[in-house]
Amino acid sequence: MNQHAKLRIGHSACPHDCPSTCALEVELLDDNRIGRVHGAKANSYTAGVVCAKVARYADRVHHPDRLLKPLVRAGAKGEGAWKEASWEVALDLVAEKFIAAEAKYGSETVWPYYYAGTMGLVQRDGIERLRHAKKYSGFFGSICTNLAWTGWMMGAGALRGPDPREMAKADCVVIWGTNAVVTQVNVMTHAIKARKERGAKIVVIDIYDNATMKQADLGLVLKPGTDGALACAVMHVLFRDGMADRAYLEKYTDDPRGLEEHLRTRTPEWAAAITGLSIAEIEAFAQLVGTTKKTYFRLGYGFARQRNGSVNIHAASCIAAVTGAWQHEGGGAFHSNSGIFKLNQDVLEGTAMRDPNIRYLDHSRIGPVLTGAADALYGGPPVTAMLIQNTNPANVAPEQRLVKQGFMREDLFTCVHEQFMTDTARLADVVLPATMFLEHDDVYKGGGNQHITLGPKLIEPPEGPRTNHYVNEELGKRLGVGDRPGFGLTEREHIDIILGKRGIGSFDSLKEQKWVDLQPGFDDAHFINGFGHADKKFHFRPNWTGQSAPNRPPKSMGLFGPVGRLPEFPDHVELIEAADEEHPFRLATSPARNFLNSTFAETPVSKAKEGRPELLIHPQDAAALGIEDGGRVEVGNRRGDVVLHARVFDGVKRGVVIAEGIWPNSAHERGEGINVLTGADAPAPYGGAAFHDNKVWLKAL
Repeated sequence: MNQHAKLRIGHSACPHDCPSTCALEVELLDDNRIGRVHGAKANSYTAGVVCAKVARYADRVHHPDRLLKPLVRAGAKGEGAWKEASWEVALDLVAEKFIAAEAKYGSETVWPYYYAGTMGLVQRDGIERLRHAKKYSGFFGSICTNLAWTGWMMGAGALRGPDPREMAKADCVVIWGTNAVVTQVNVMTHAIKARKERGAKIVVIDIYDNATMKQADLGLVLKPGTDGALACAVMHVLFRDGMADRAYLEKYTDDPRGLEEHLRTRTPEWAAAITGLSIAEIEAFAQLVGTTKKTYFRLGYGFARQRNGSVNIHAASCIAAVTGAWQHEGGGAFHSNSGIFKLNQDVLEGTAMRDPNIRYLDHSRIGPVLTGAADALYGGPPVTAMLIQNTNPANVAPEQRLVKQGFMREDLFTCVHEQFMTDTARLADVVLPATMFLEHDDVYKGGGNQHITLGPKLIEPPEGPRTNHYVNEELGKRLGVGDRPGFGLTEREHIDIILGKRGIGSFDSLKEQKWVDLQPGFDDAHFINGFGHADKKFHFRPNWTGQSAPNRPPKSMGLFGPVGRLPEFPDHVELIEAADEEHPFRLATSPARNFLNSTFAETPVSKAKEGRPELLIHPQDAAALGIEDGGRVEVGNRRGDVVLHARVFDGVKRGVVIAEGIWPNSAHERGEGINVLTGADAPAPYGGAAFHDNKVWLKAL
């Protein structure tokens, strides 16, 4: 018997902001301590594999720097002077400040702010119940999925697709715009299985030669924001060379003749000039997918994080319709299964108490919001009080200088509920210590697969940290809404309600099962029964202003960006922050292997493996600017400037630079992080954050 088998094993789900939502087996050393974390072999998507950073989760749970006591600011903002307080005193202070702010400016002056530090439904979304009960400002959660989901919905009309496990049954797997080795390792599990068992080809399309590209049979390194041009040229070749499935197109798509006519001028020569790819590379890719019916297009989020990102993902999704790949097991296009779960969270979120007249504020535009930009406040009062859970905006949000300037306002009261003293917590007035996922009950769903997975409490937290649910409940009592619907229930009771409404059991039954598989049948997943639009067709002609989408902004916010420039058919559209004479480089802020947004940047092994904040730059660009490998380089634009160390690297196109990972601001020379350089303008049509779309200048120091 191996050592792993002798240990007591607990079952859970990875809580982090990743499409994989891996099913976990956790070594339980005693009631308070864990050992290694393993992927659950019995889970058909996780298939026994997790990323290295989660395998080392004990480093986070038992980290000596975890927050253990409530803290109240004892000096100037950001100075780092704190005094310990009891939970009662700290929560009383938060409630007192919220009540005072509301008395002065009305309820909309309070902005509960959260995101995906945990993907557990109860601990993440329960803050909405407090918001609705108190009529606090709404939260338009735009930072992650908007551009990608919008583009996908324009074509397919429903947020689902072929079973992700079918990648293993493909003859070609196209991994487009996601560094899966780094960000969702299970994609590689199934793609590599297809290669080993079927001789499948793996194509990787990205903006630099990253860890996933190294696994490719065909790797295409293009310029950021040009994916739509590549997709159009591929479809041009498919029509030109008789590889378009005309019978499928006639039955399942809205305007195949219009598309073909539109693409006549979108030649490989045209796309080569835009993308930086060679004509031969484009032709080879088109021939491969055109002659391989079982091609599975796995479309990521990364290539949508441009101002033209929705256009790019729509264009990429169109290829599978032109080839008819959807008809085959192991074929079609997949972005997310988030539309299949259909969980009713009305009780958890208190949606019956939502007032449609209350304004929404854009999550991604926290900098403009906190610095009083009129277009960000939607005619309402300034934000003067915040409760922040599950996110670290002073580090991860765009236009970091504005964000920090806003947090430093003397008239803003901020309570941050956190596990570590993050960049945001340092700027708070009250910091509350939070539990970690193994220390509370929750339930999880993952858009990259098809499972709902239970994460029951497996160990006791250290003395001090409390759950998000506890904080929301206790504030509800102090703010006079603790008797409203949805309050007064335990985490398990909320989970019972959510699962029961979906007809998939209860906390106890799911604890026994560990997960439930909600993958639709083949005909629904492959849209054989029709796509998600009213006409049941795949749409080559997107309705950019009318299409429903899971994260379409509320009507009160309207549309965003230059909607009038969005194209009639898939295309390349120059909405990006293009390089110019003053800013000759394009910067992308891509994920690091050992961090997840700002999480894991506190653990010793992750920090050691990443080294230091670096800028990947082409050797010829470095030589032209007198930048040496390892040398200091200043990167800037109109938003600000930061200093990194250069890594001379020939795996990017000239004129493109990459900064991997969101390092803590303090890891940078001037105490400012990479998001100083990213923009908070909301892209067309439904908003989002274009983190990989920045024009910059470089200077050797």
